[in-house]
Amino acid sequence: MKKSRDLHSPSYVGLEVHTNWPSADELAALRAWFSGLSSKDSVLQYLGTHRRPGQSSRSIIGNIKRRVIEEAQSRGRSDLVELMRSSAATRTKLARRVALLLDEVGALPPVKPLITDGVEQWLPTRIANTLLRAGIRTLADLTVRVPRRRRWWGAIQGLGPTAAEQVEAFFRDHPDLTERARELIVQTDANETKPWEQLVVPTELDGSTGRFRASKETCALDASNDYEAIHAWIALQESPATQRAYRKEAERLLLWSILERGKPLSSLTTEDAIDYRNFLRRPTPAVRWIGKPRPRGAPDWKPFQGSLSPKSLSYALTVIGAMFRWLIEQRYLLVNPFAGVKVKGAKSRASFDASRGFNEQDWSLIRSAAKNIEWTGGWSKDAAARLNFILDFWYATGLRPQEFADARLGQIHRDDHGDDWLKVVRVSQDKARNST
Repeated sequence: MKKSRDLHSPSYVGLEVHTNWPSADELAALRAWFSGLSSKDSVLQYLGTHRRPGQSSRSIIGNIKRRVIEEAQSRGRSDLVELMRSSAATRTKLARRVALLLDEVGALPPVKPLITDGVEQWLPTRIANTLLRAGIRTLADLTVRVPRRRRWWGAIQGLGPTAAEQVEAFFRDHPDLTERARELIVQTDANETKPWEQLVVPTELDGSTGRFRASKETCALDASNDYEAIHAWIALQESPATQRAYRKEAERLLLWSILERGKPLSSLTTEDAIDYRNFLRRPTPAVRWIGKPRPRGAPDWKPFQGSLSPKSLSYALTVIGAMFRWLIEQRYLLVNPFAGVKVKGAKSRASFDASRGFNEQDWSLIRSAAKNIEWTGGWSKDAAARLNFILDFWYATGLRPQEFADARLGQIHRDDHGDDWLKVVRVSQDKARNST
């Protein structure tokens, strides 16, 4: 049973009364139903002129009860909620008690929701149960998902856009919840690390006023903070595998910047970049950063599975450097703190002869010709489909001709992060390598 709050507390004085409380006629019909009249007679006697064509009397009474339940919950009166949910067969025994509580609760102001309240106190049962299964038990847990996060509900199994809109409407009705969440410490547990879509970041850490932010008037992005700017960069990549790889590196840096450095990503200096390189060699404290592969919504999710090898470390810094260069090109940032930060022990790649490759315009022409070859070249439908698959697969993997010819379906495997890899053997050096 939920506990009733002290409605005489100063924190509840002066609050607006919700307009969803049933009208006097609706309450009269509800009292009549509890007194023993049928739904039809109760509605006919008190709501005959308000009844819509085709609407059943039972649904009208049920709707009134649901609204009373919602408003009683908003006023912290679980006693009235229990009466509204009682069996219809016993309603006449409760009629007097119901009448008294309706008058009493109807005169009370609604209770202001607190971030420590359980989600089941304020949200529809189906939505609340979905959130509880995902480990979201309080409004505080939910608040860290919603503010300034696009498609925040995507990581919650069973929660679709319609239910998400109901949750967002609740937060729009109670904007103070978000403001109170800003006052919370970014992490309540020093050993807890959450995916970036679950973080509530105070304004001083979200990058909206970052030290190295360029002028907003000349910025080519609509992003107002670092999180949104990074997502704009990730969205440029068409390959889902590339998006996941880039997100992983950007997310690690953003979390480290906020949790370890206590500053936004757009305020990082070259000294910070050097320290981050050292951090990647050995992420510490391990209890916060390292764990087994887990779904992003799992409470024990961690950004790392261990220390990075020189090759992986070099790749991470390459991705991060590319991200900063792009943010500078969009005039979101002024400097790239990772410029010149290199990794000792990482093998440099052999130089690539760009003159032997196709540029974007060349590929556009090739793909256009391939798509129409069935009609312009007299190819069969199956042959044209094979050609288009070959070009798409080749472009996506970047395999050498011999590697492509030797590739087999059984060489494809999926790693712990959900990325698909094709294991191939370099004929020239007889060494195995992976291509995603």
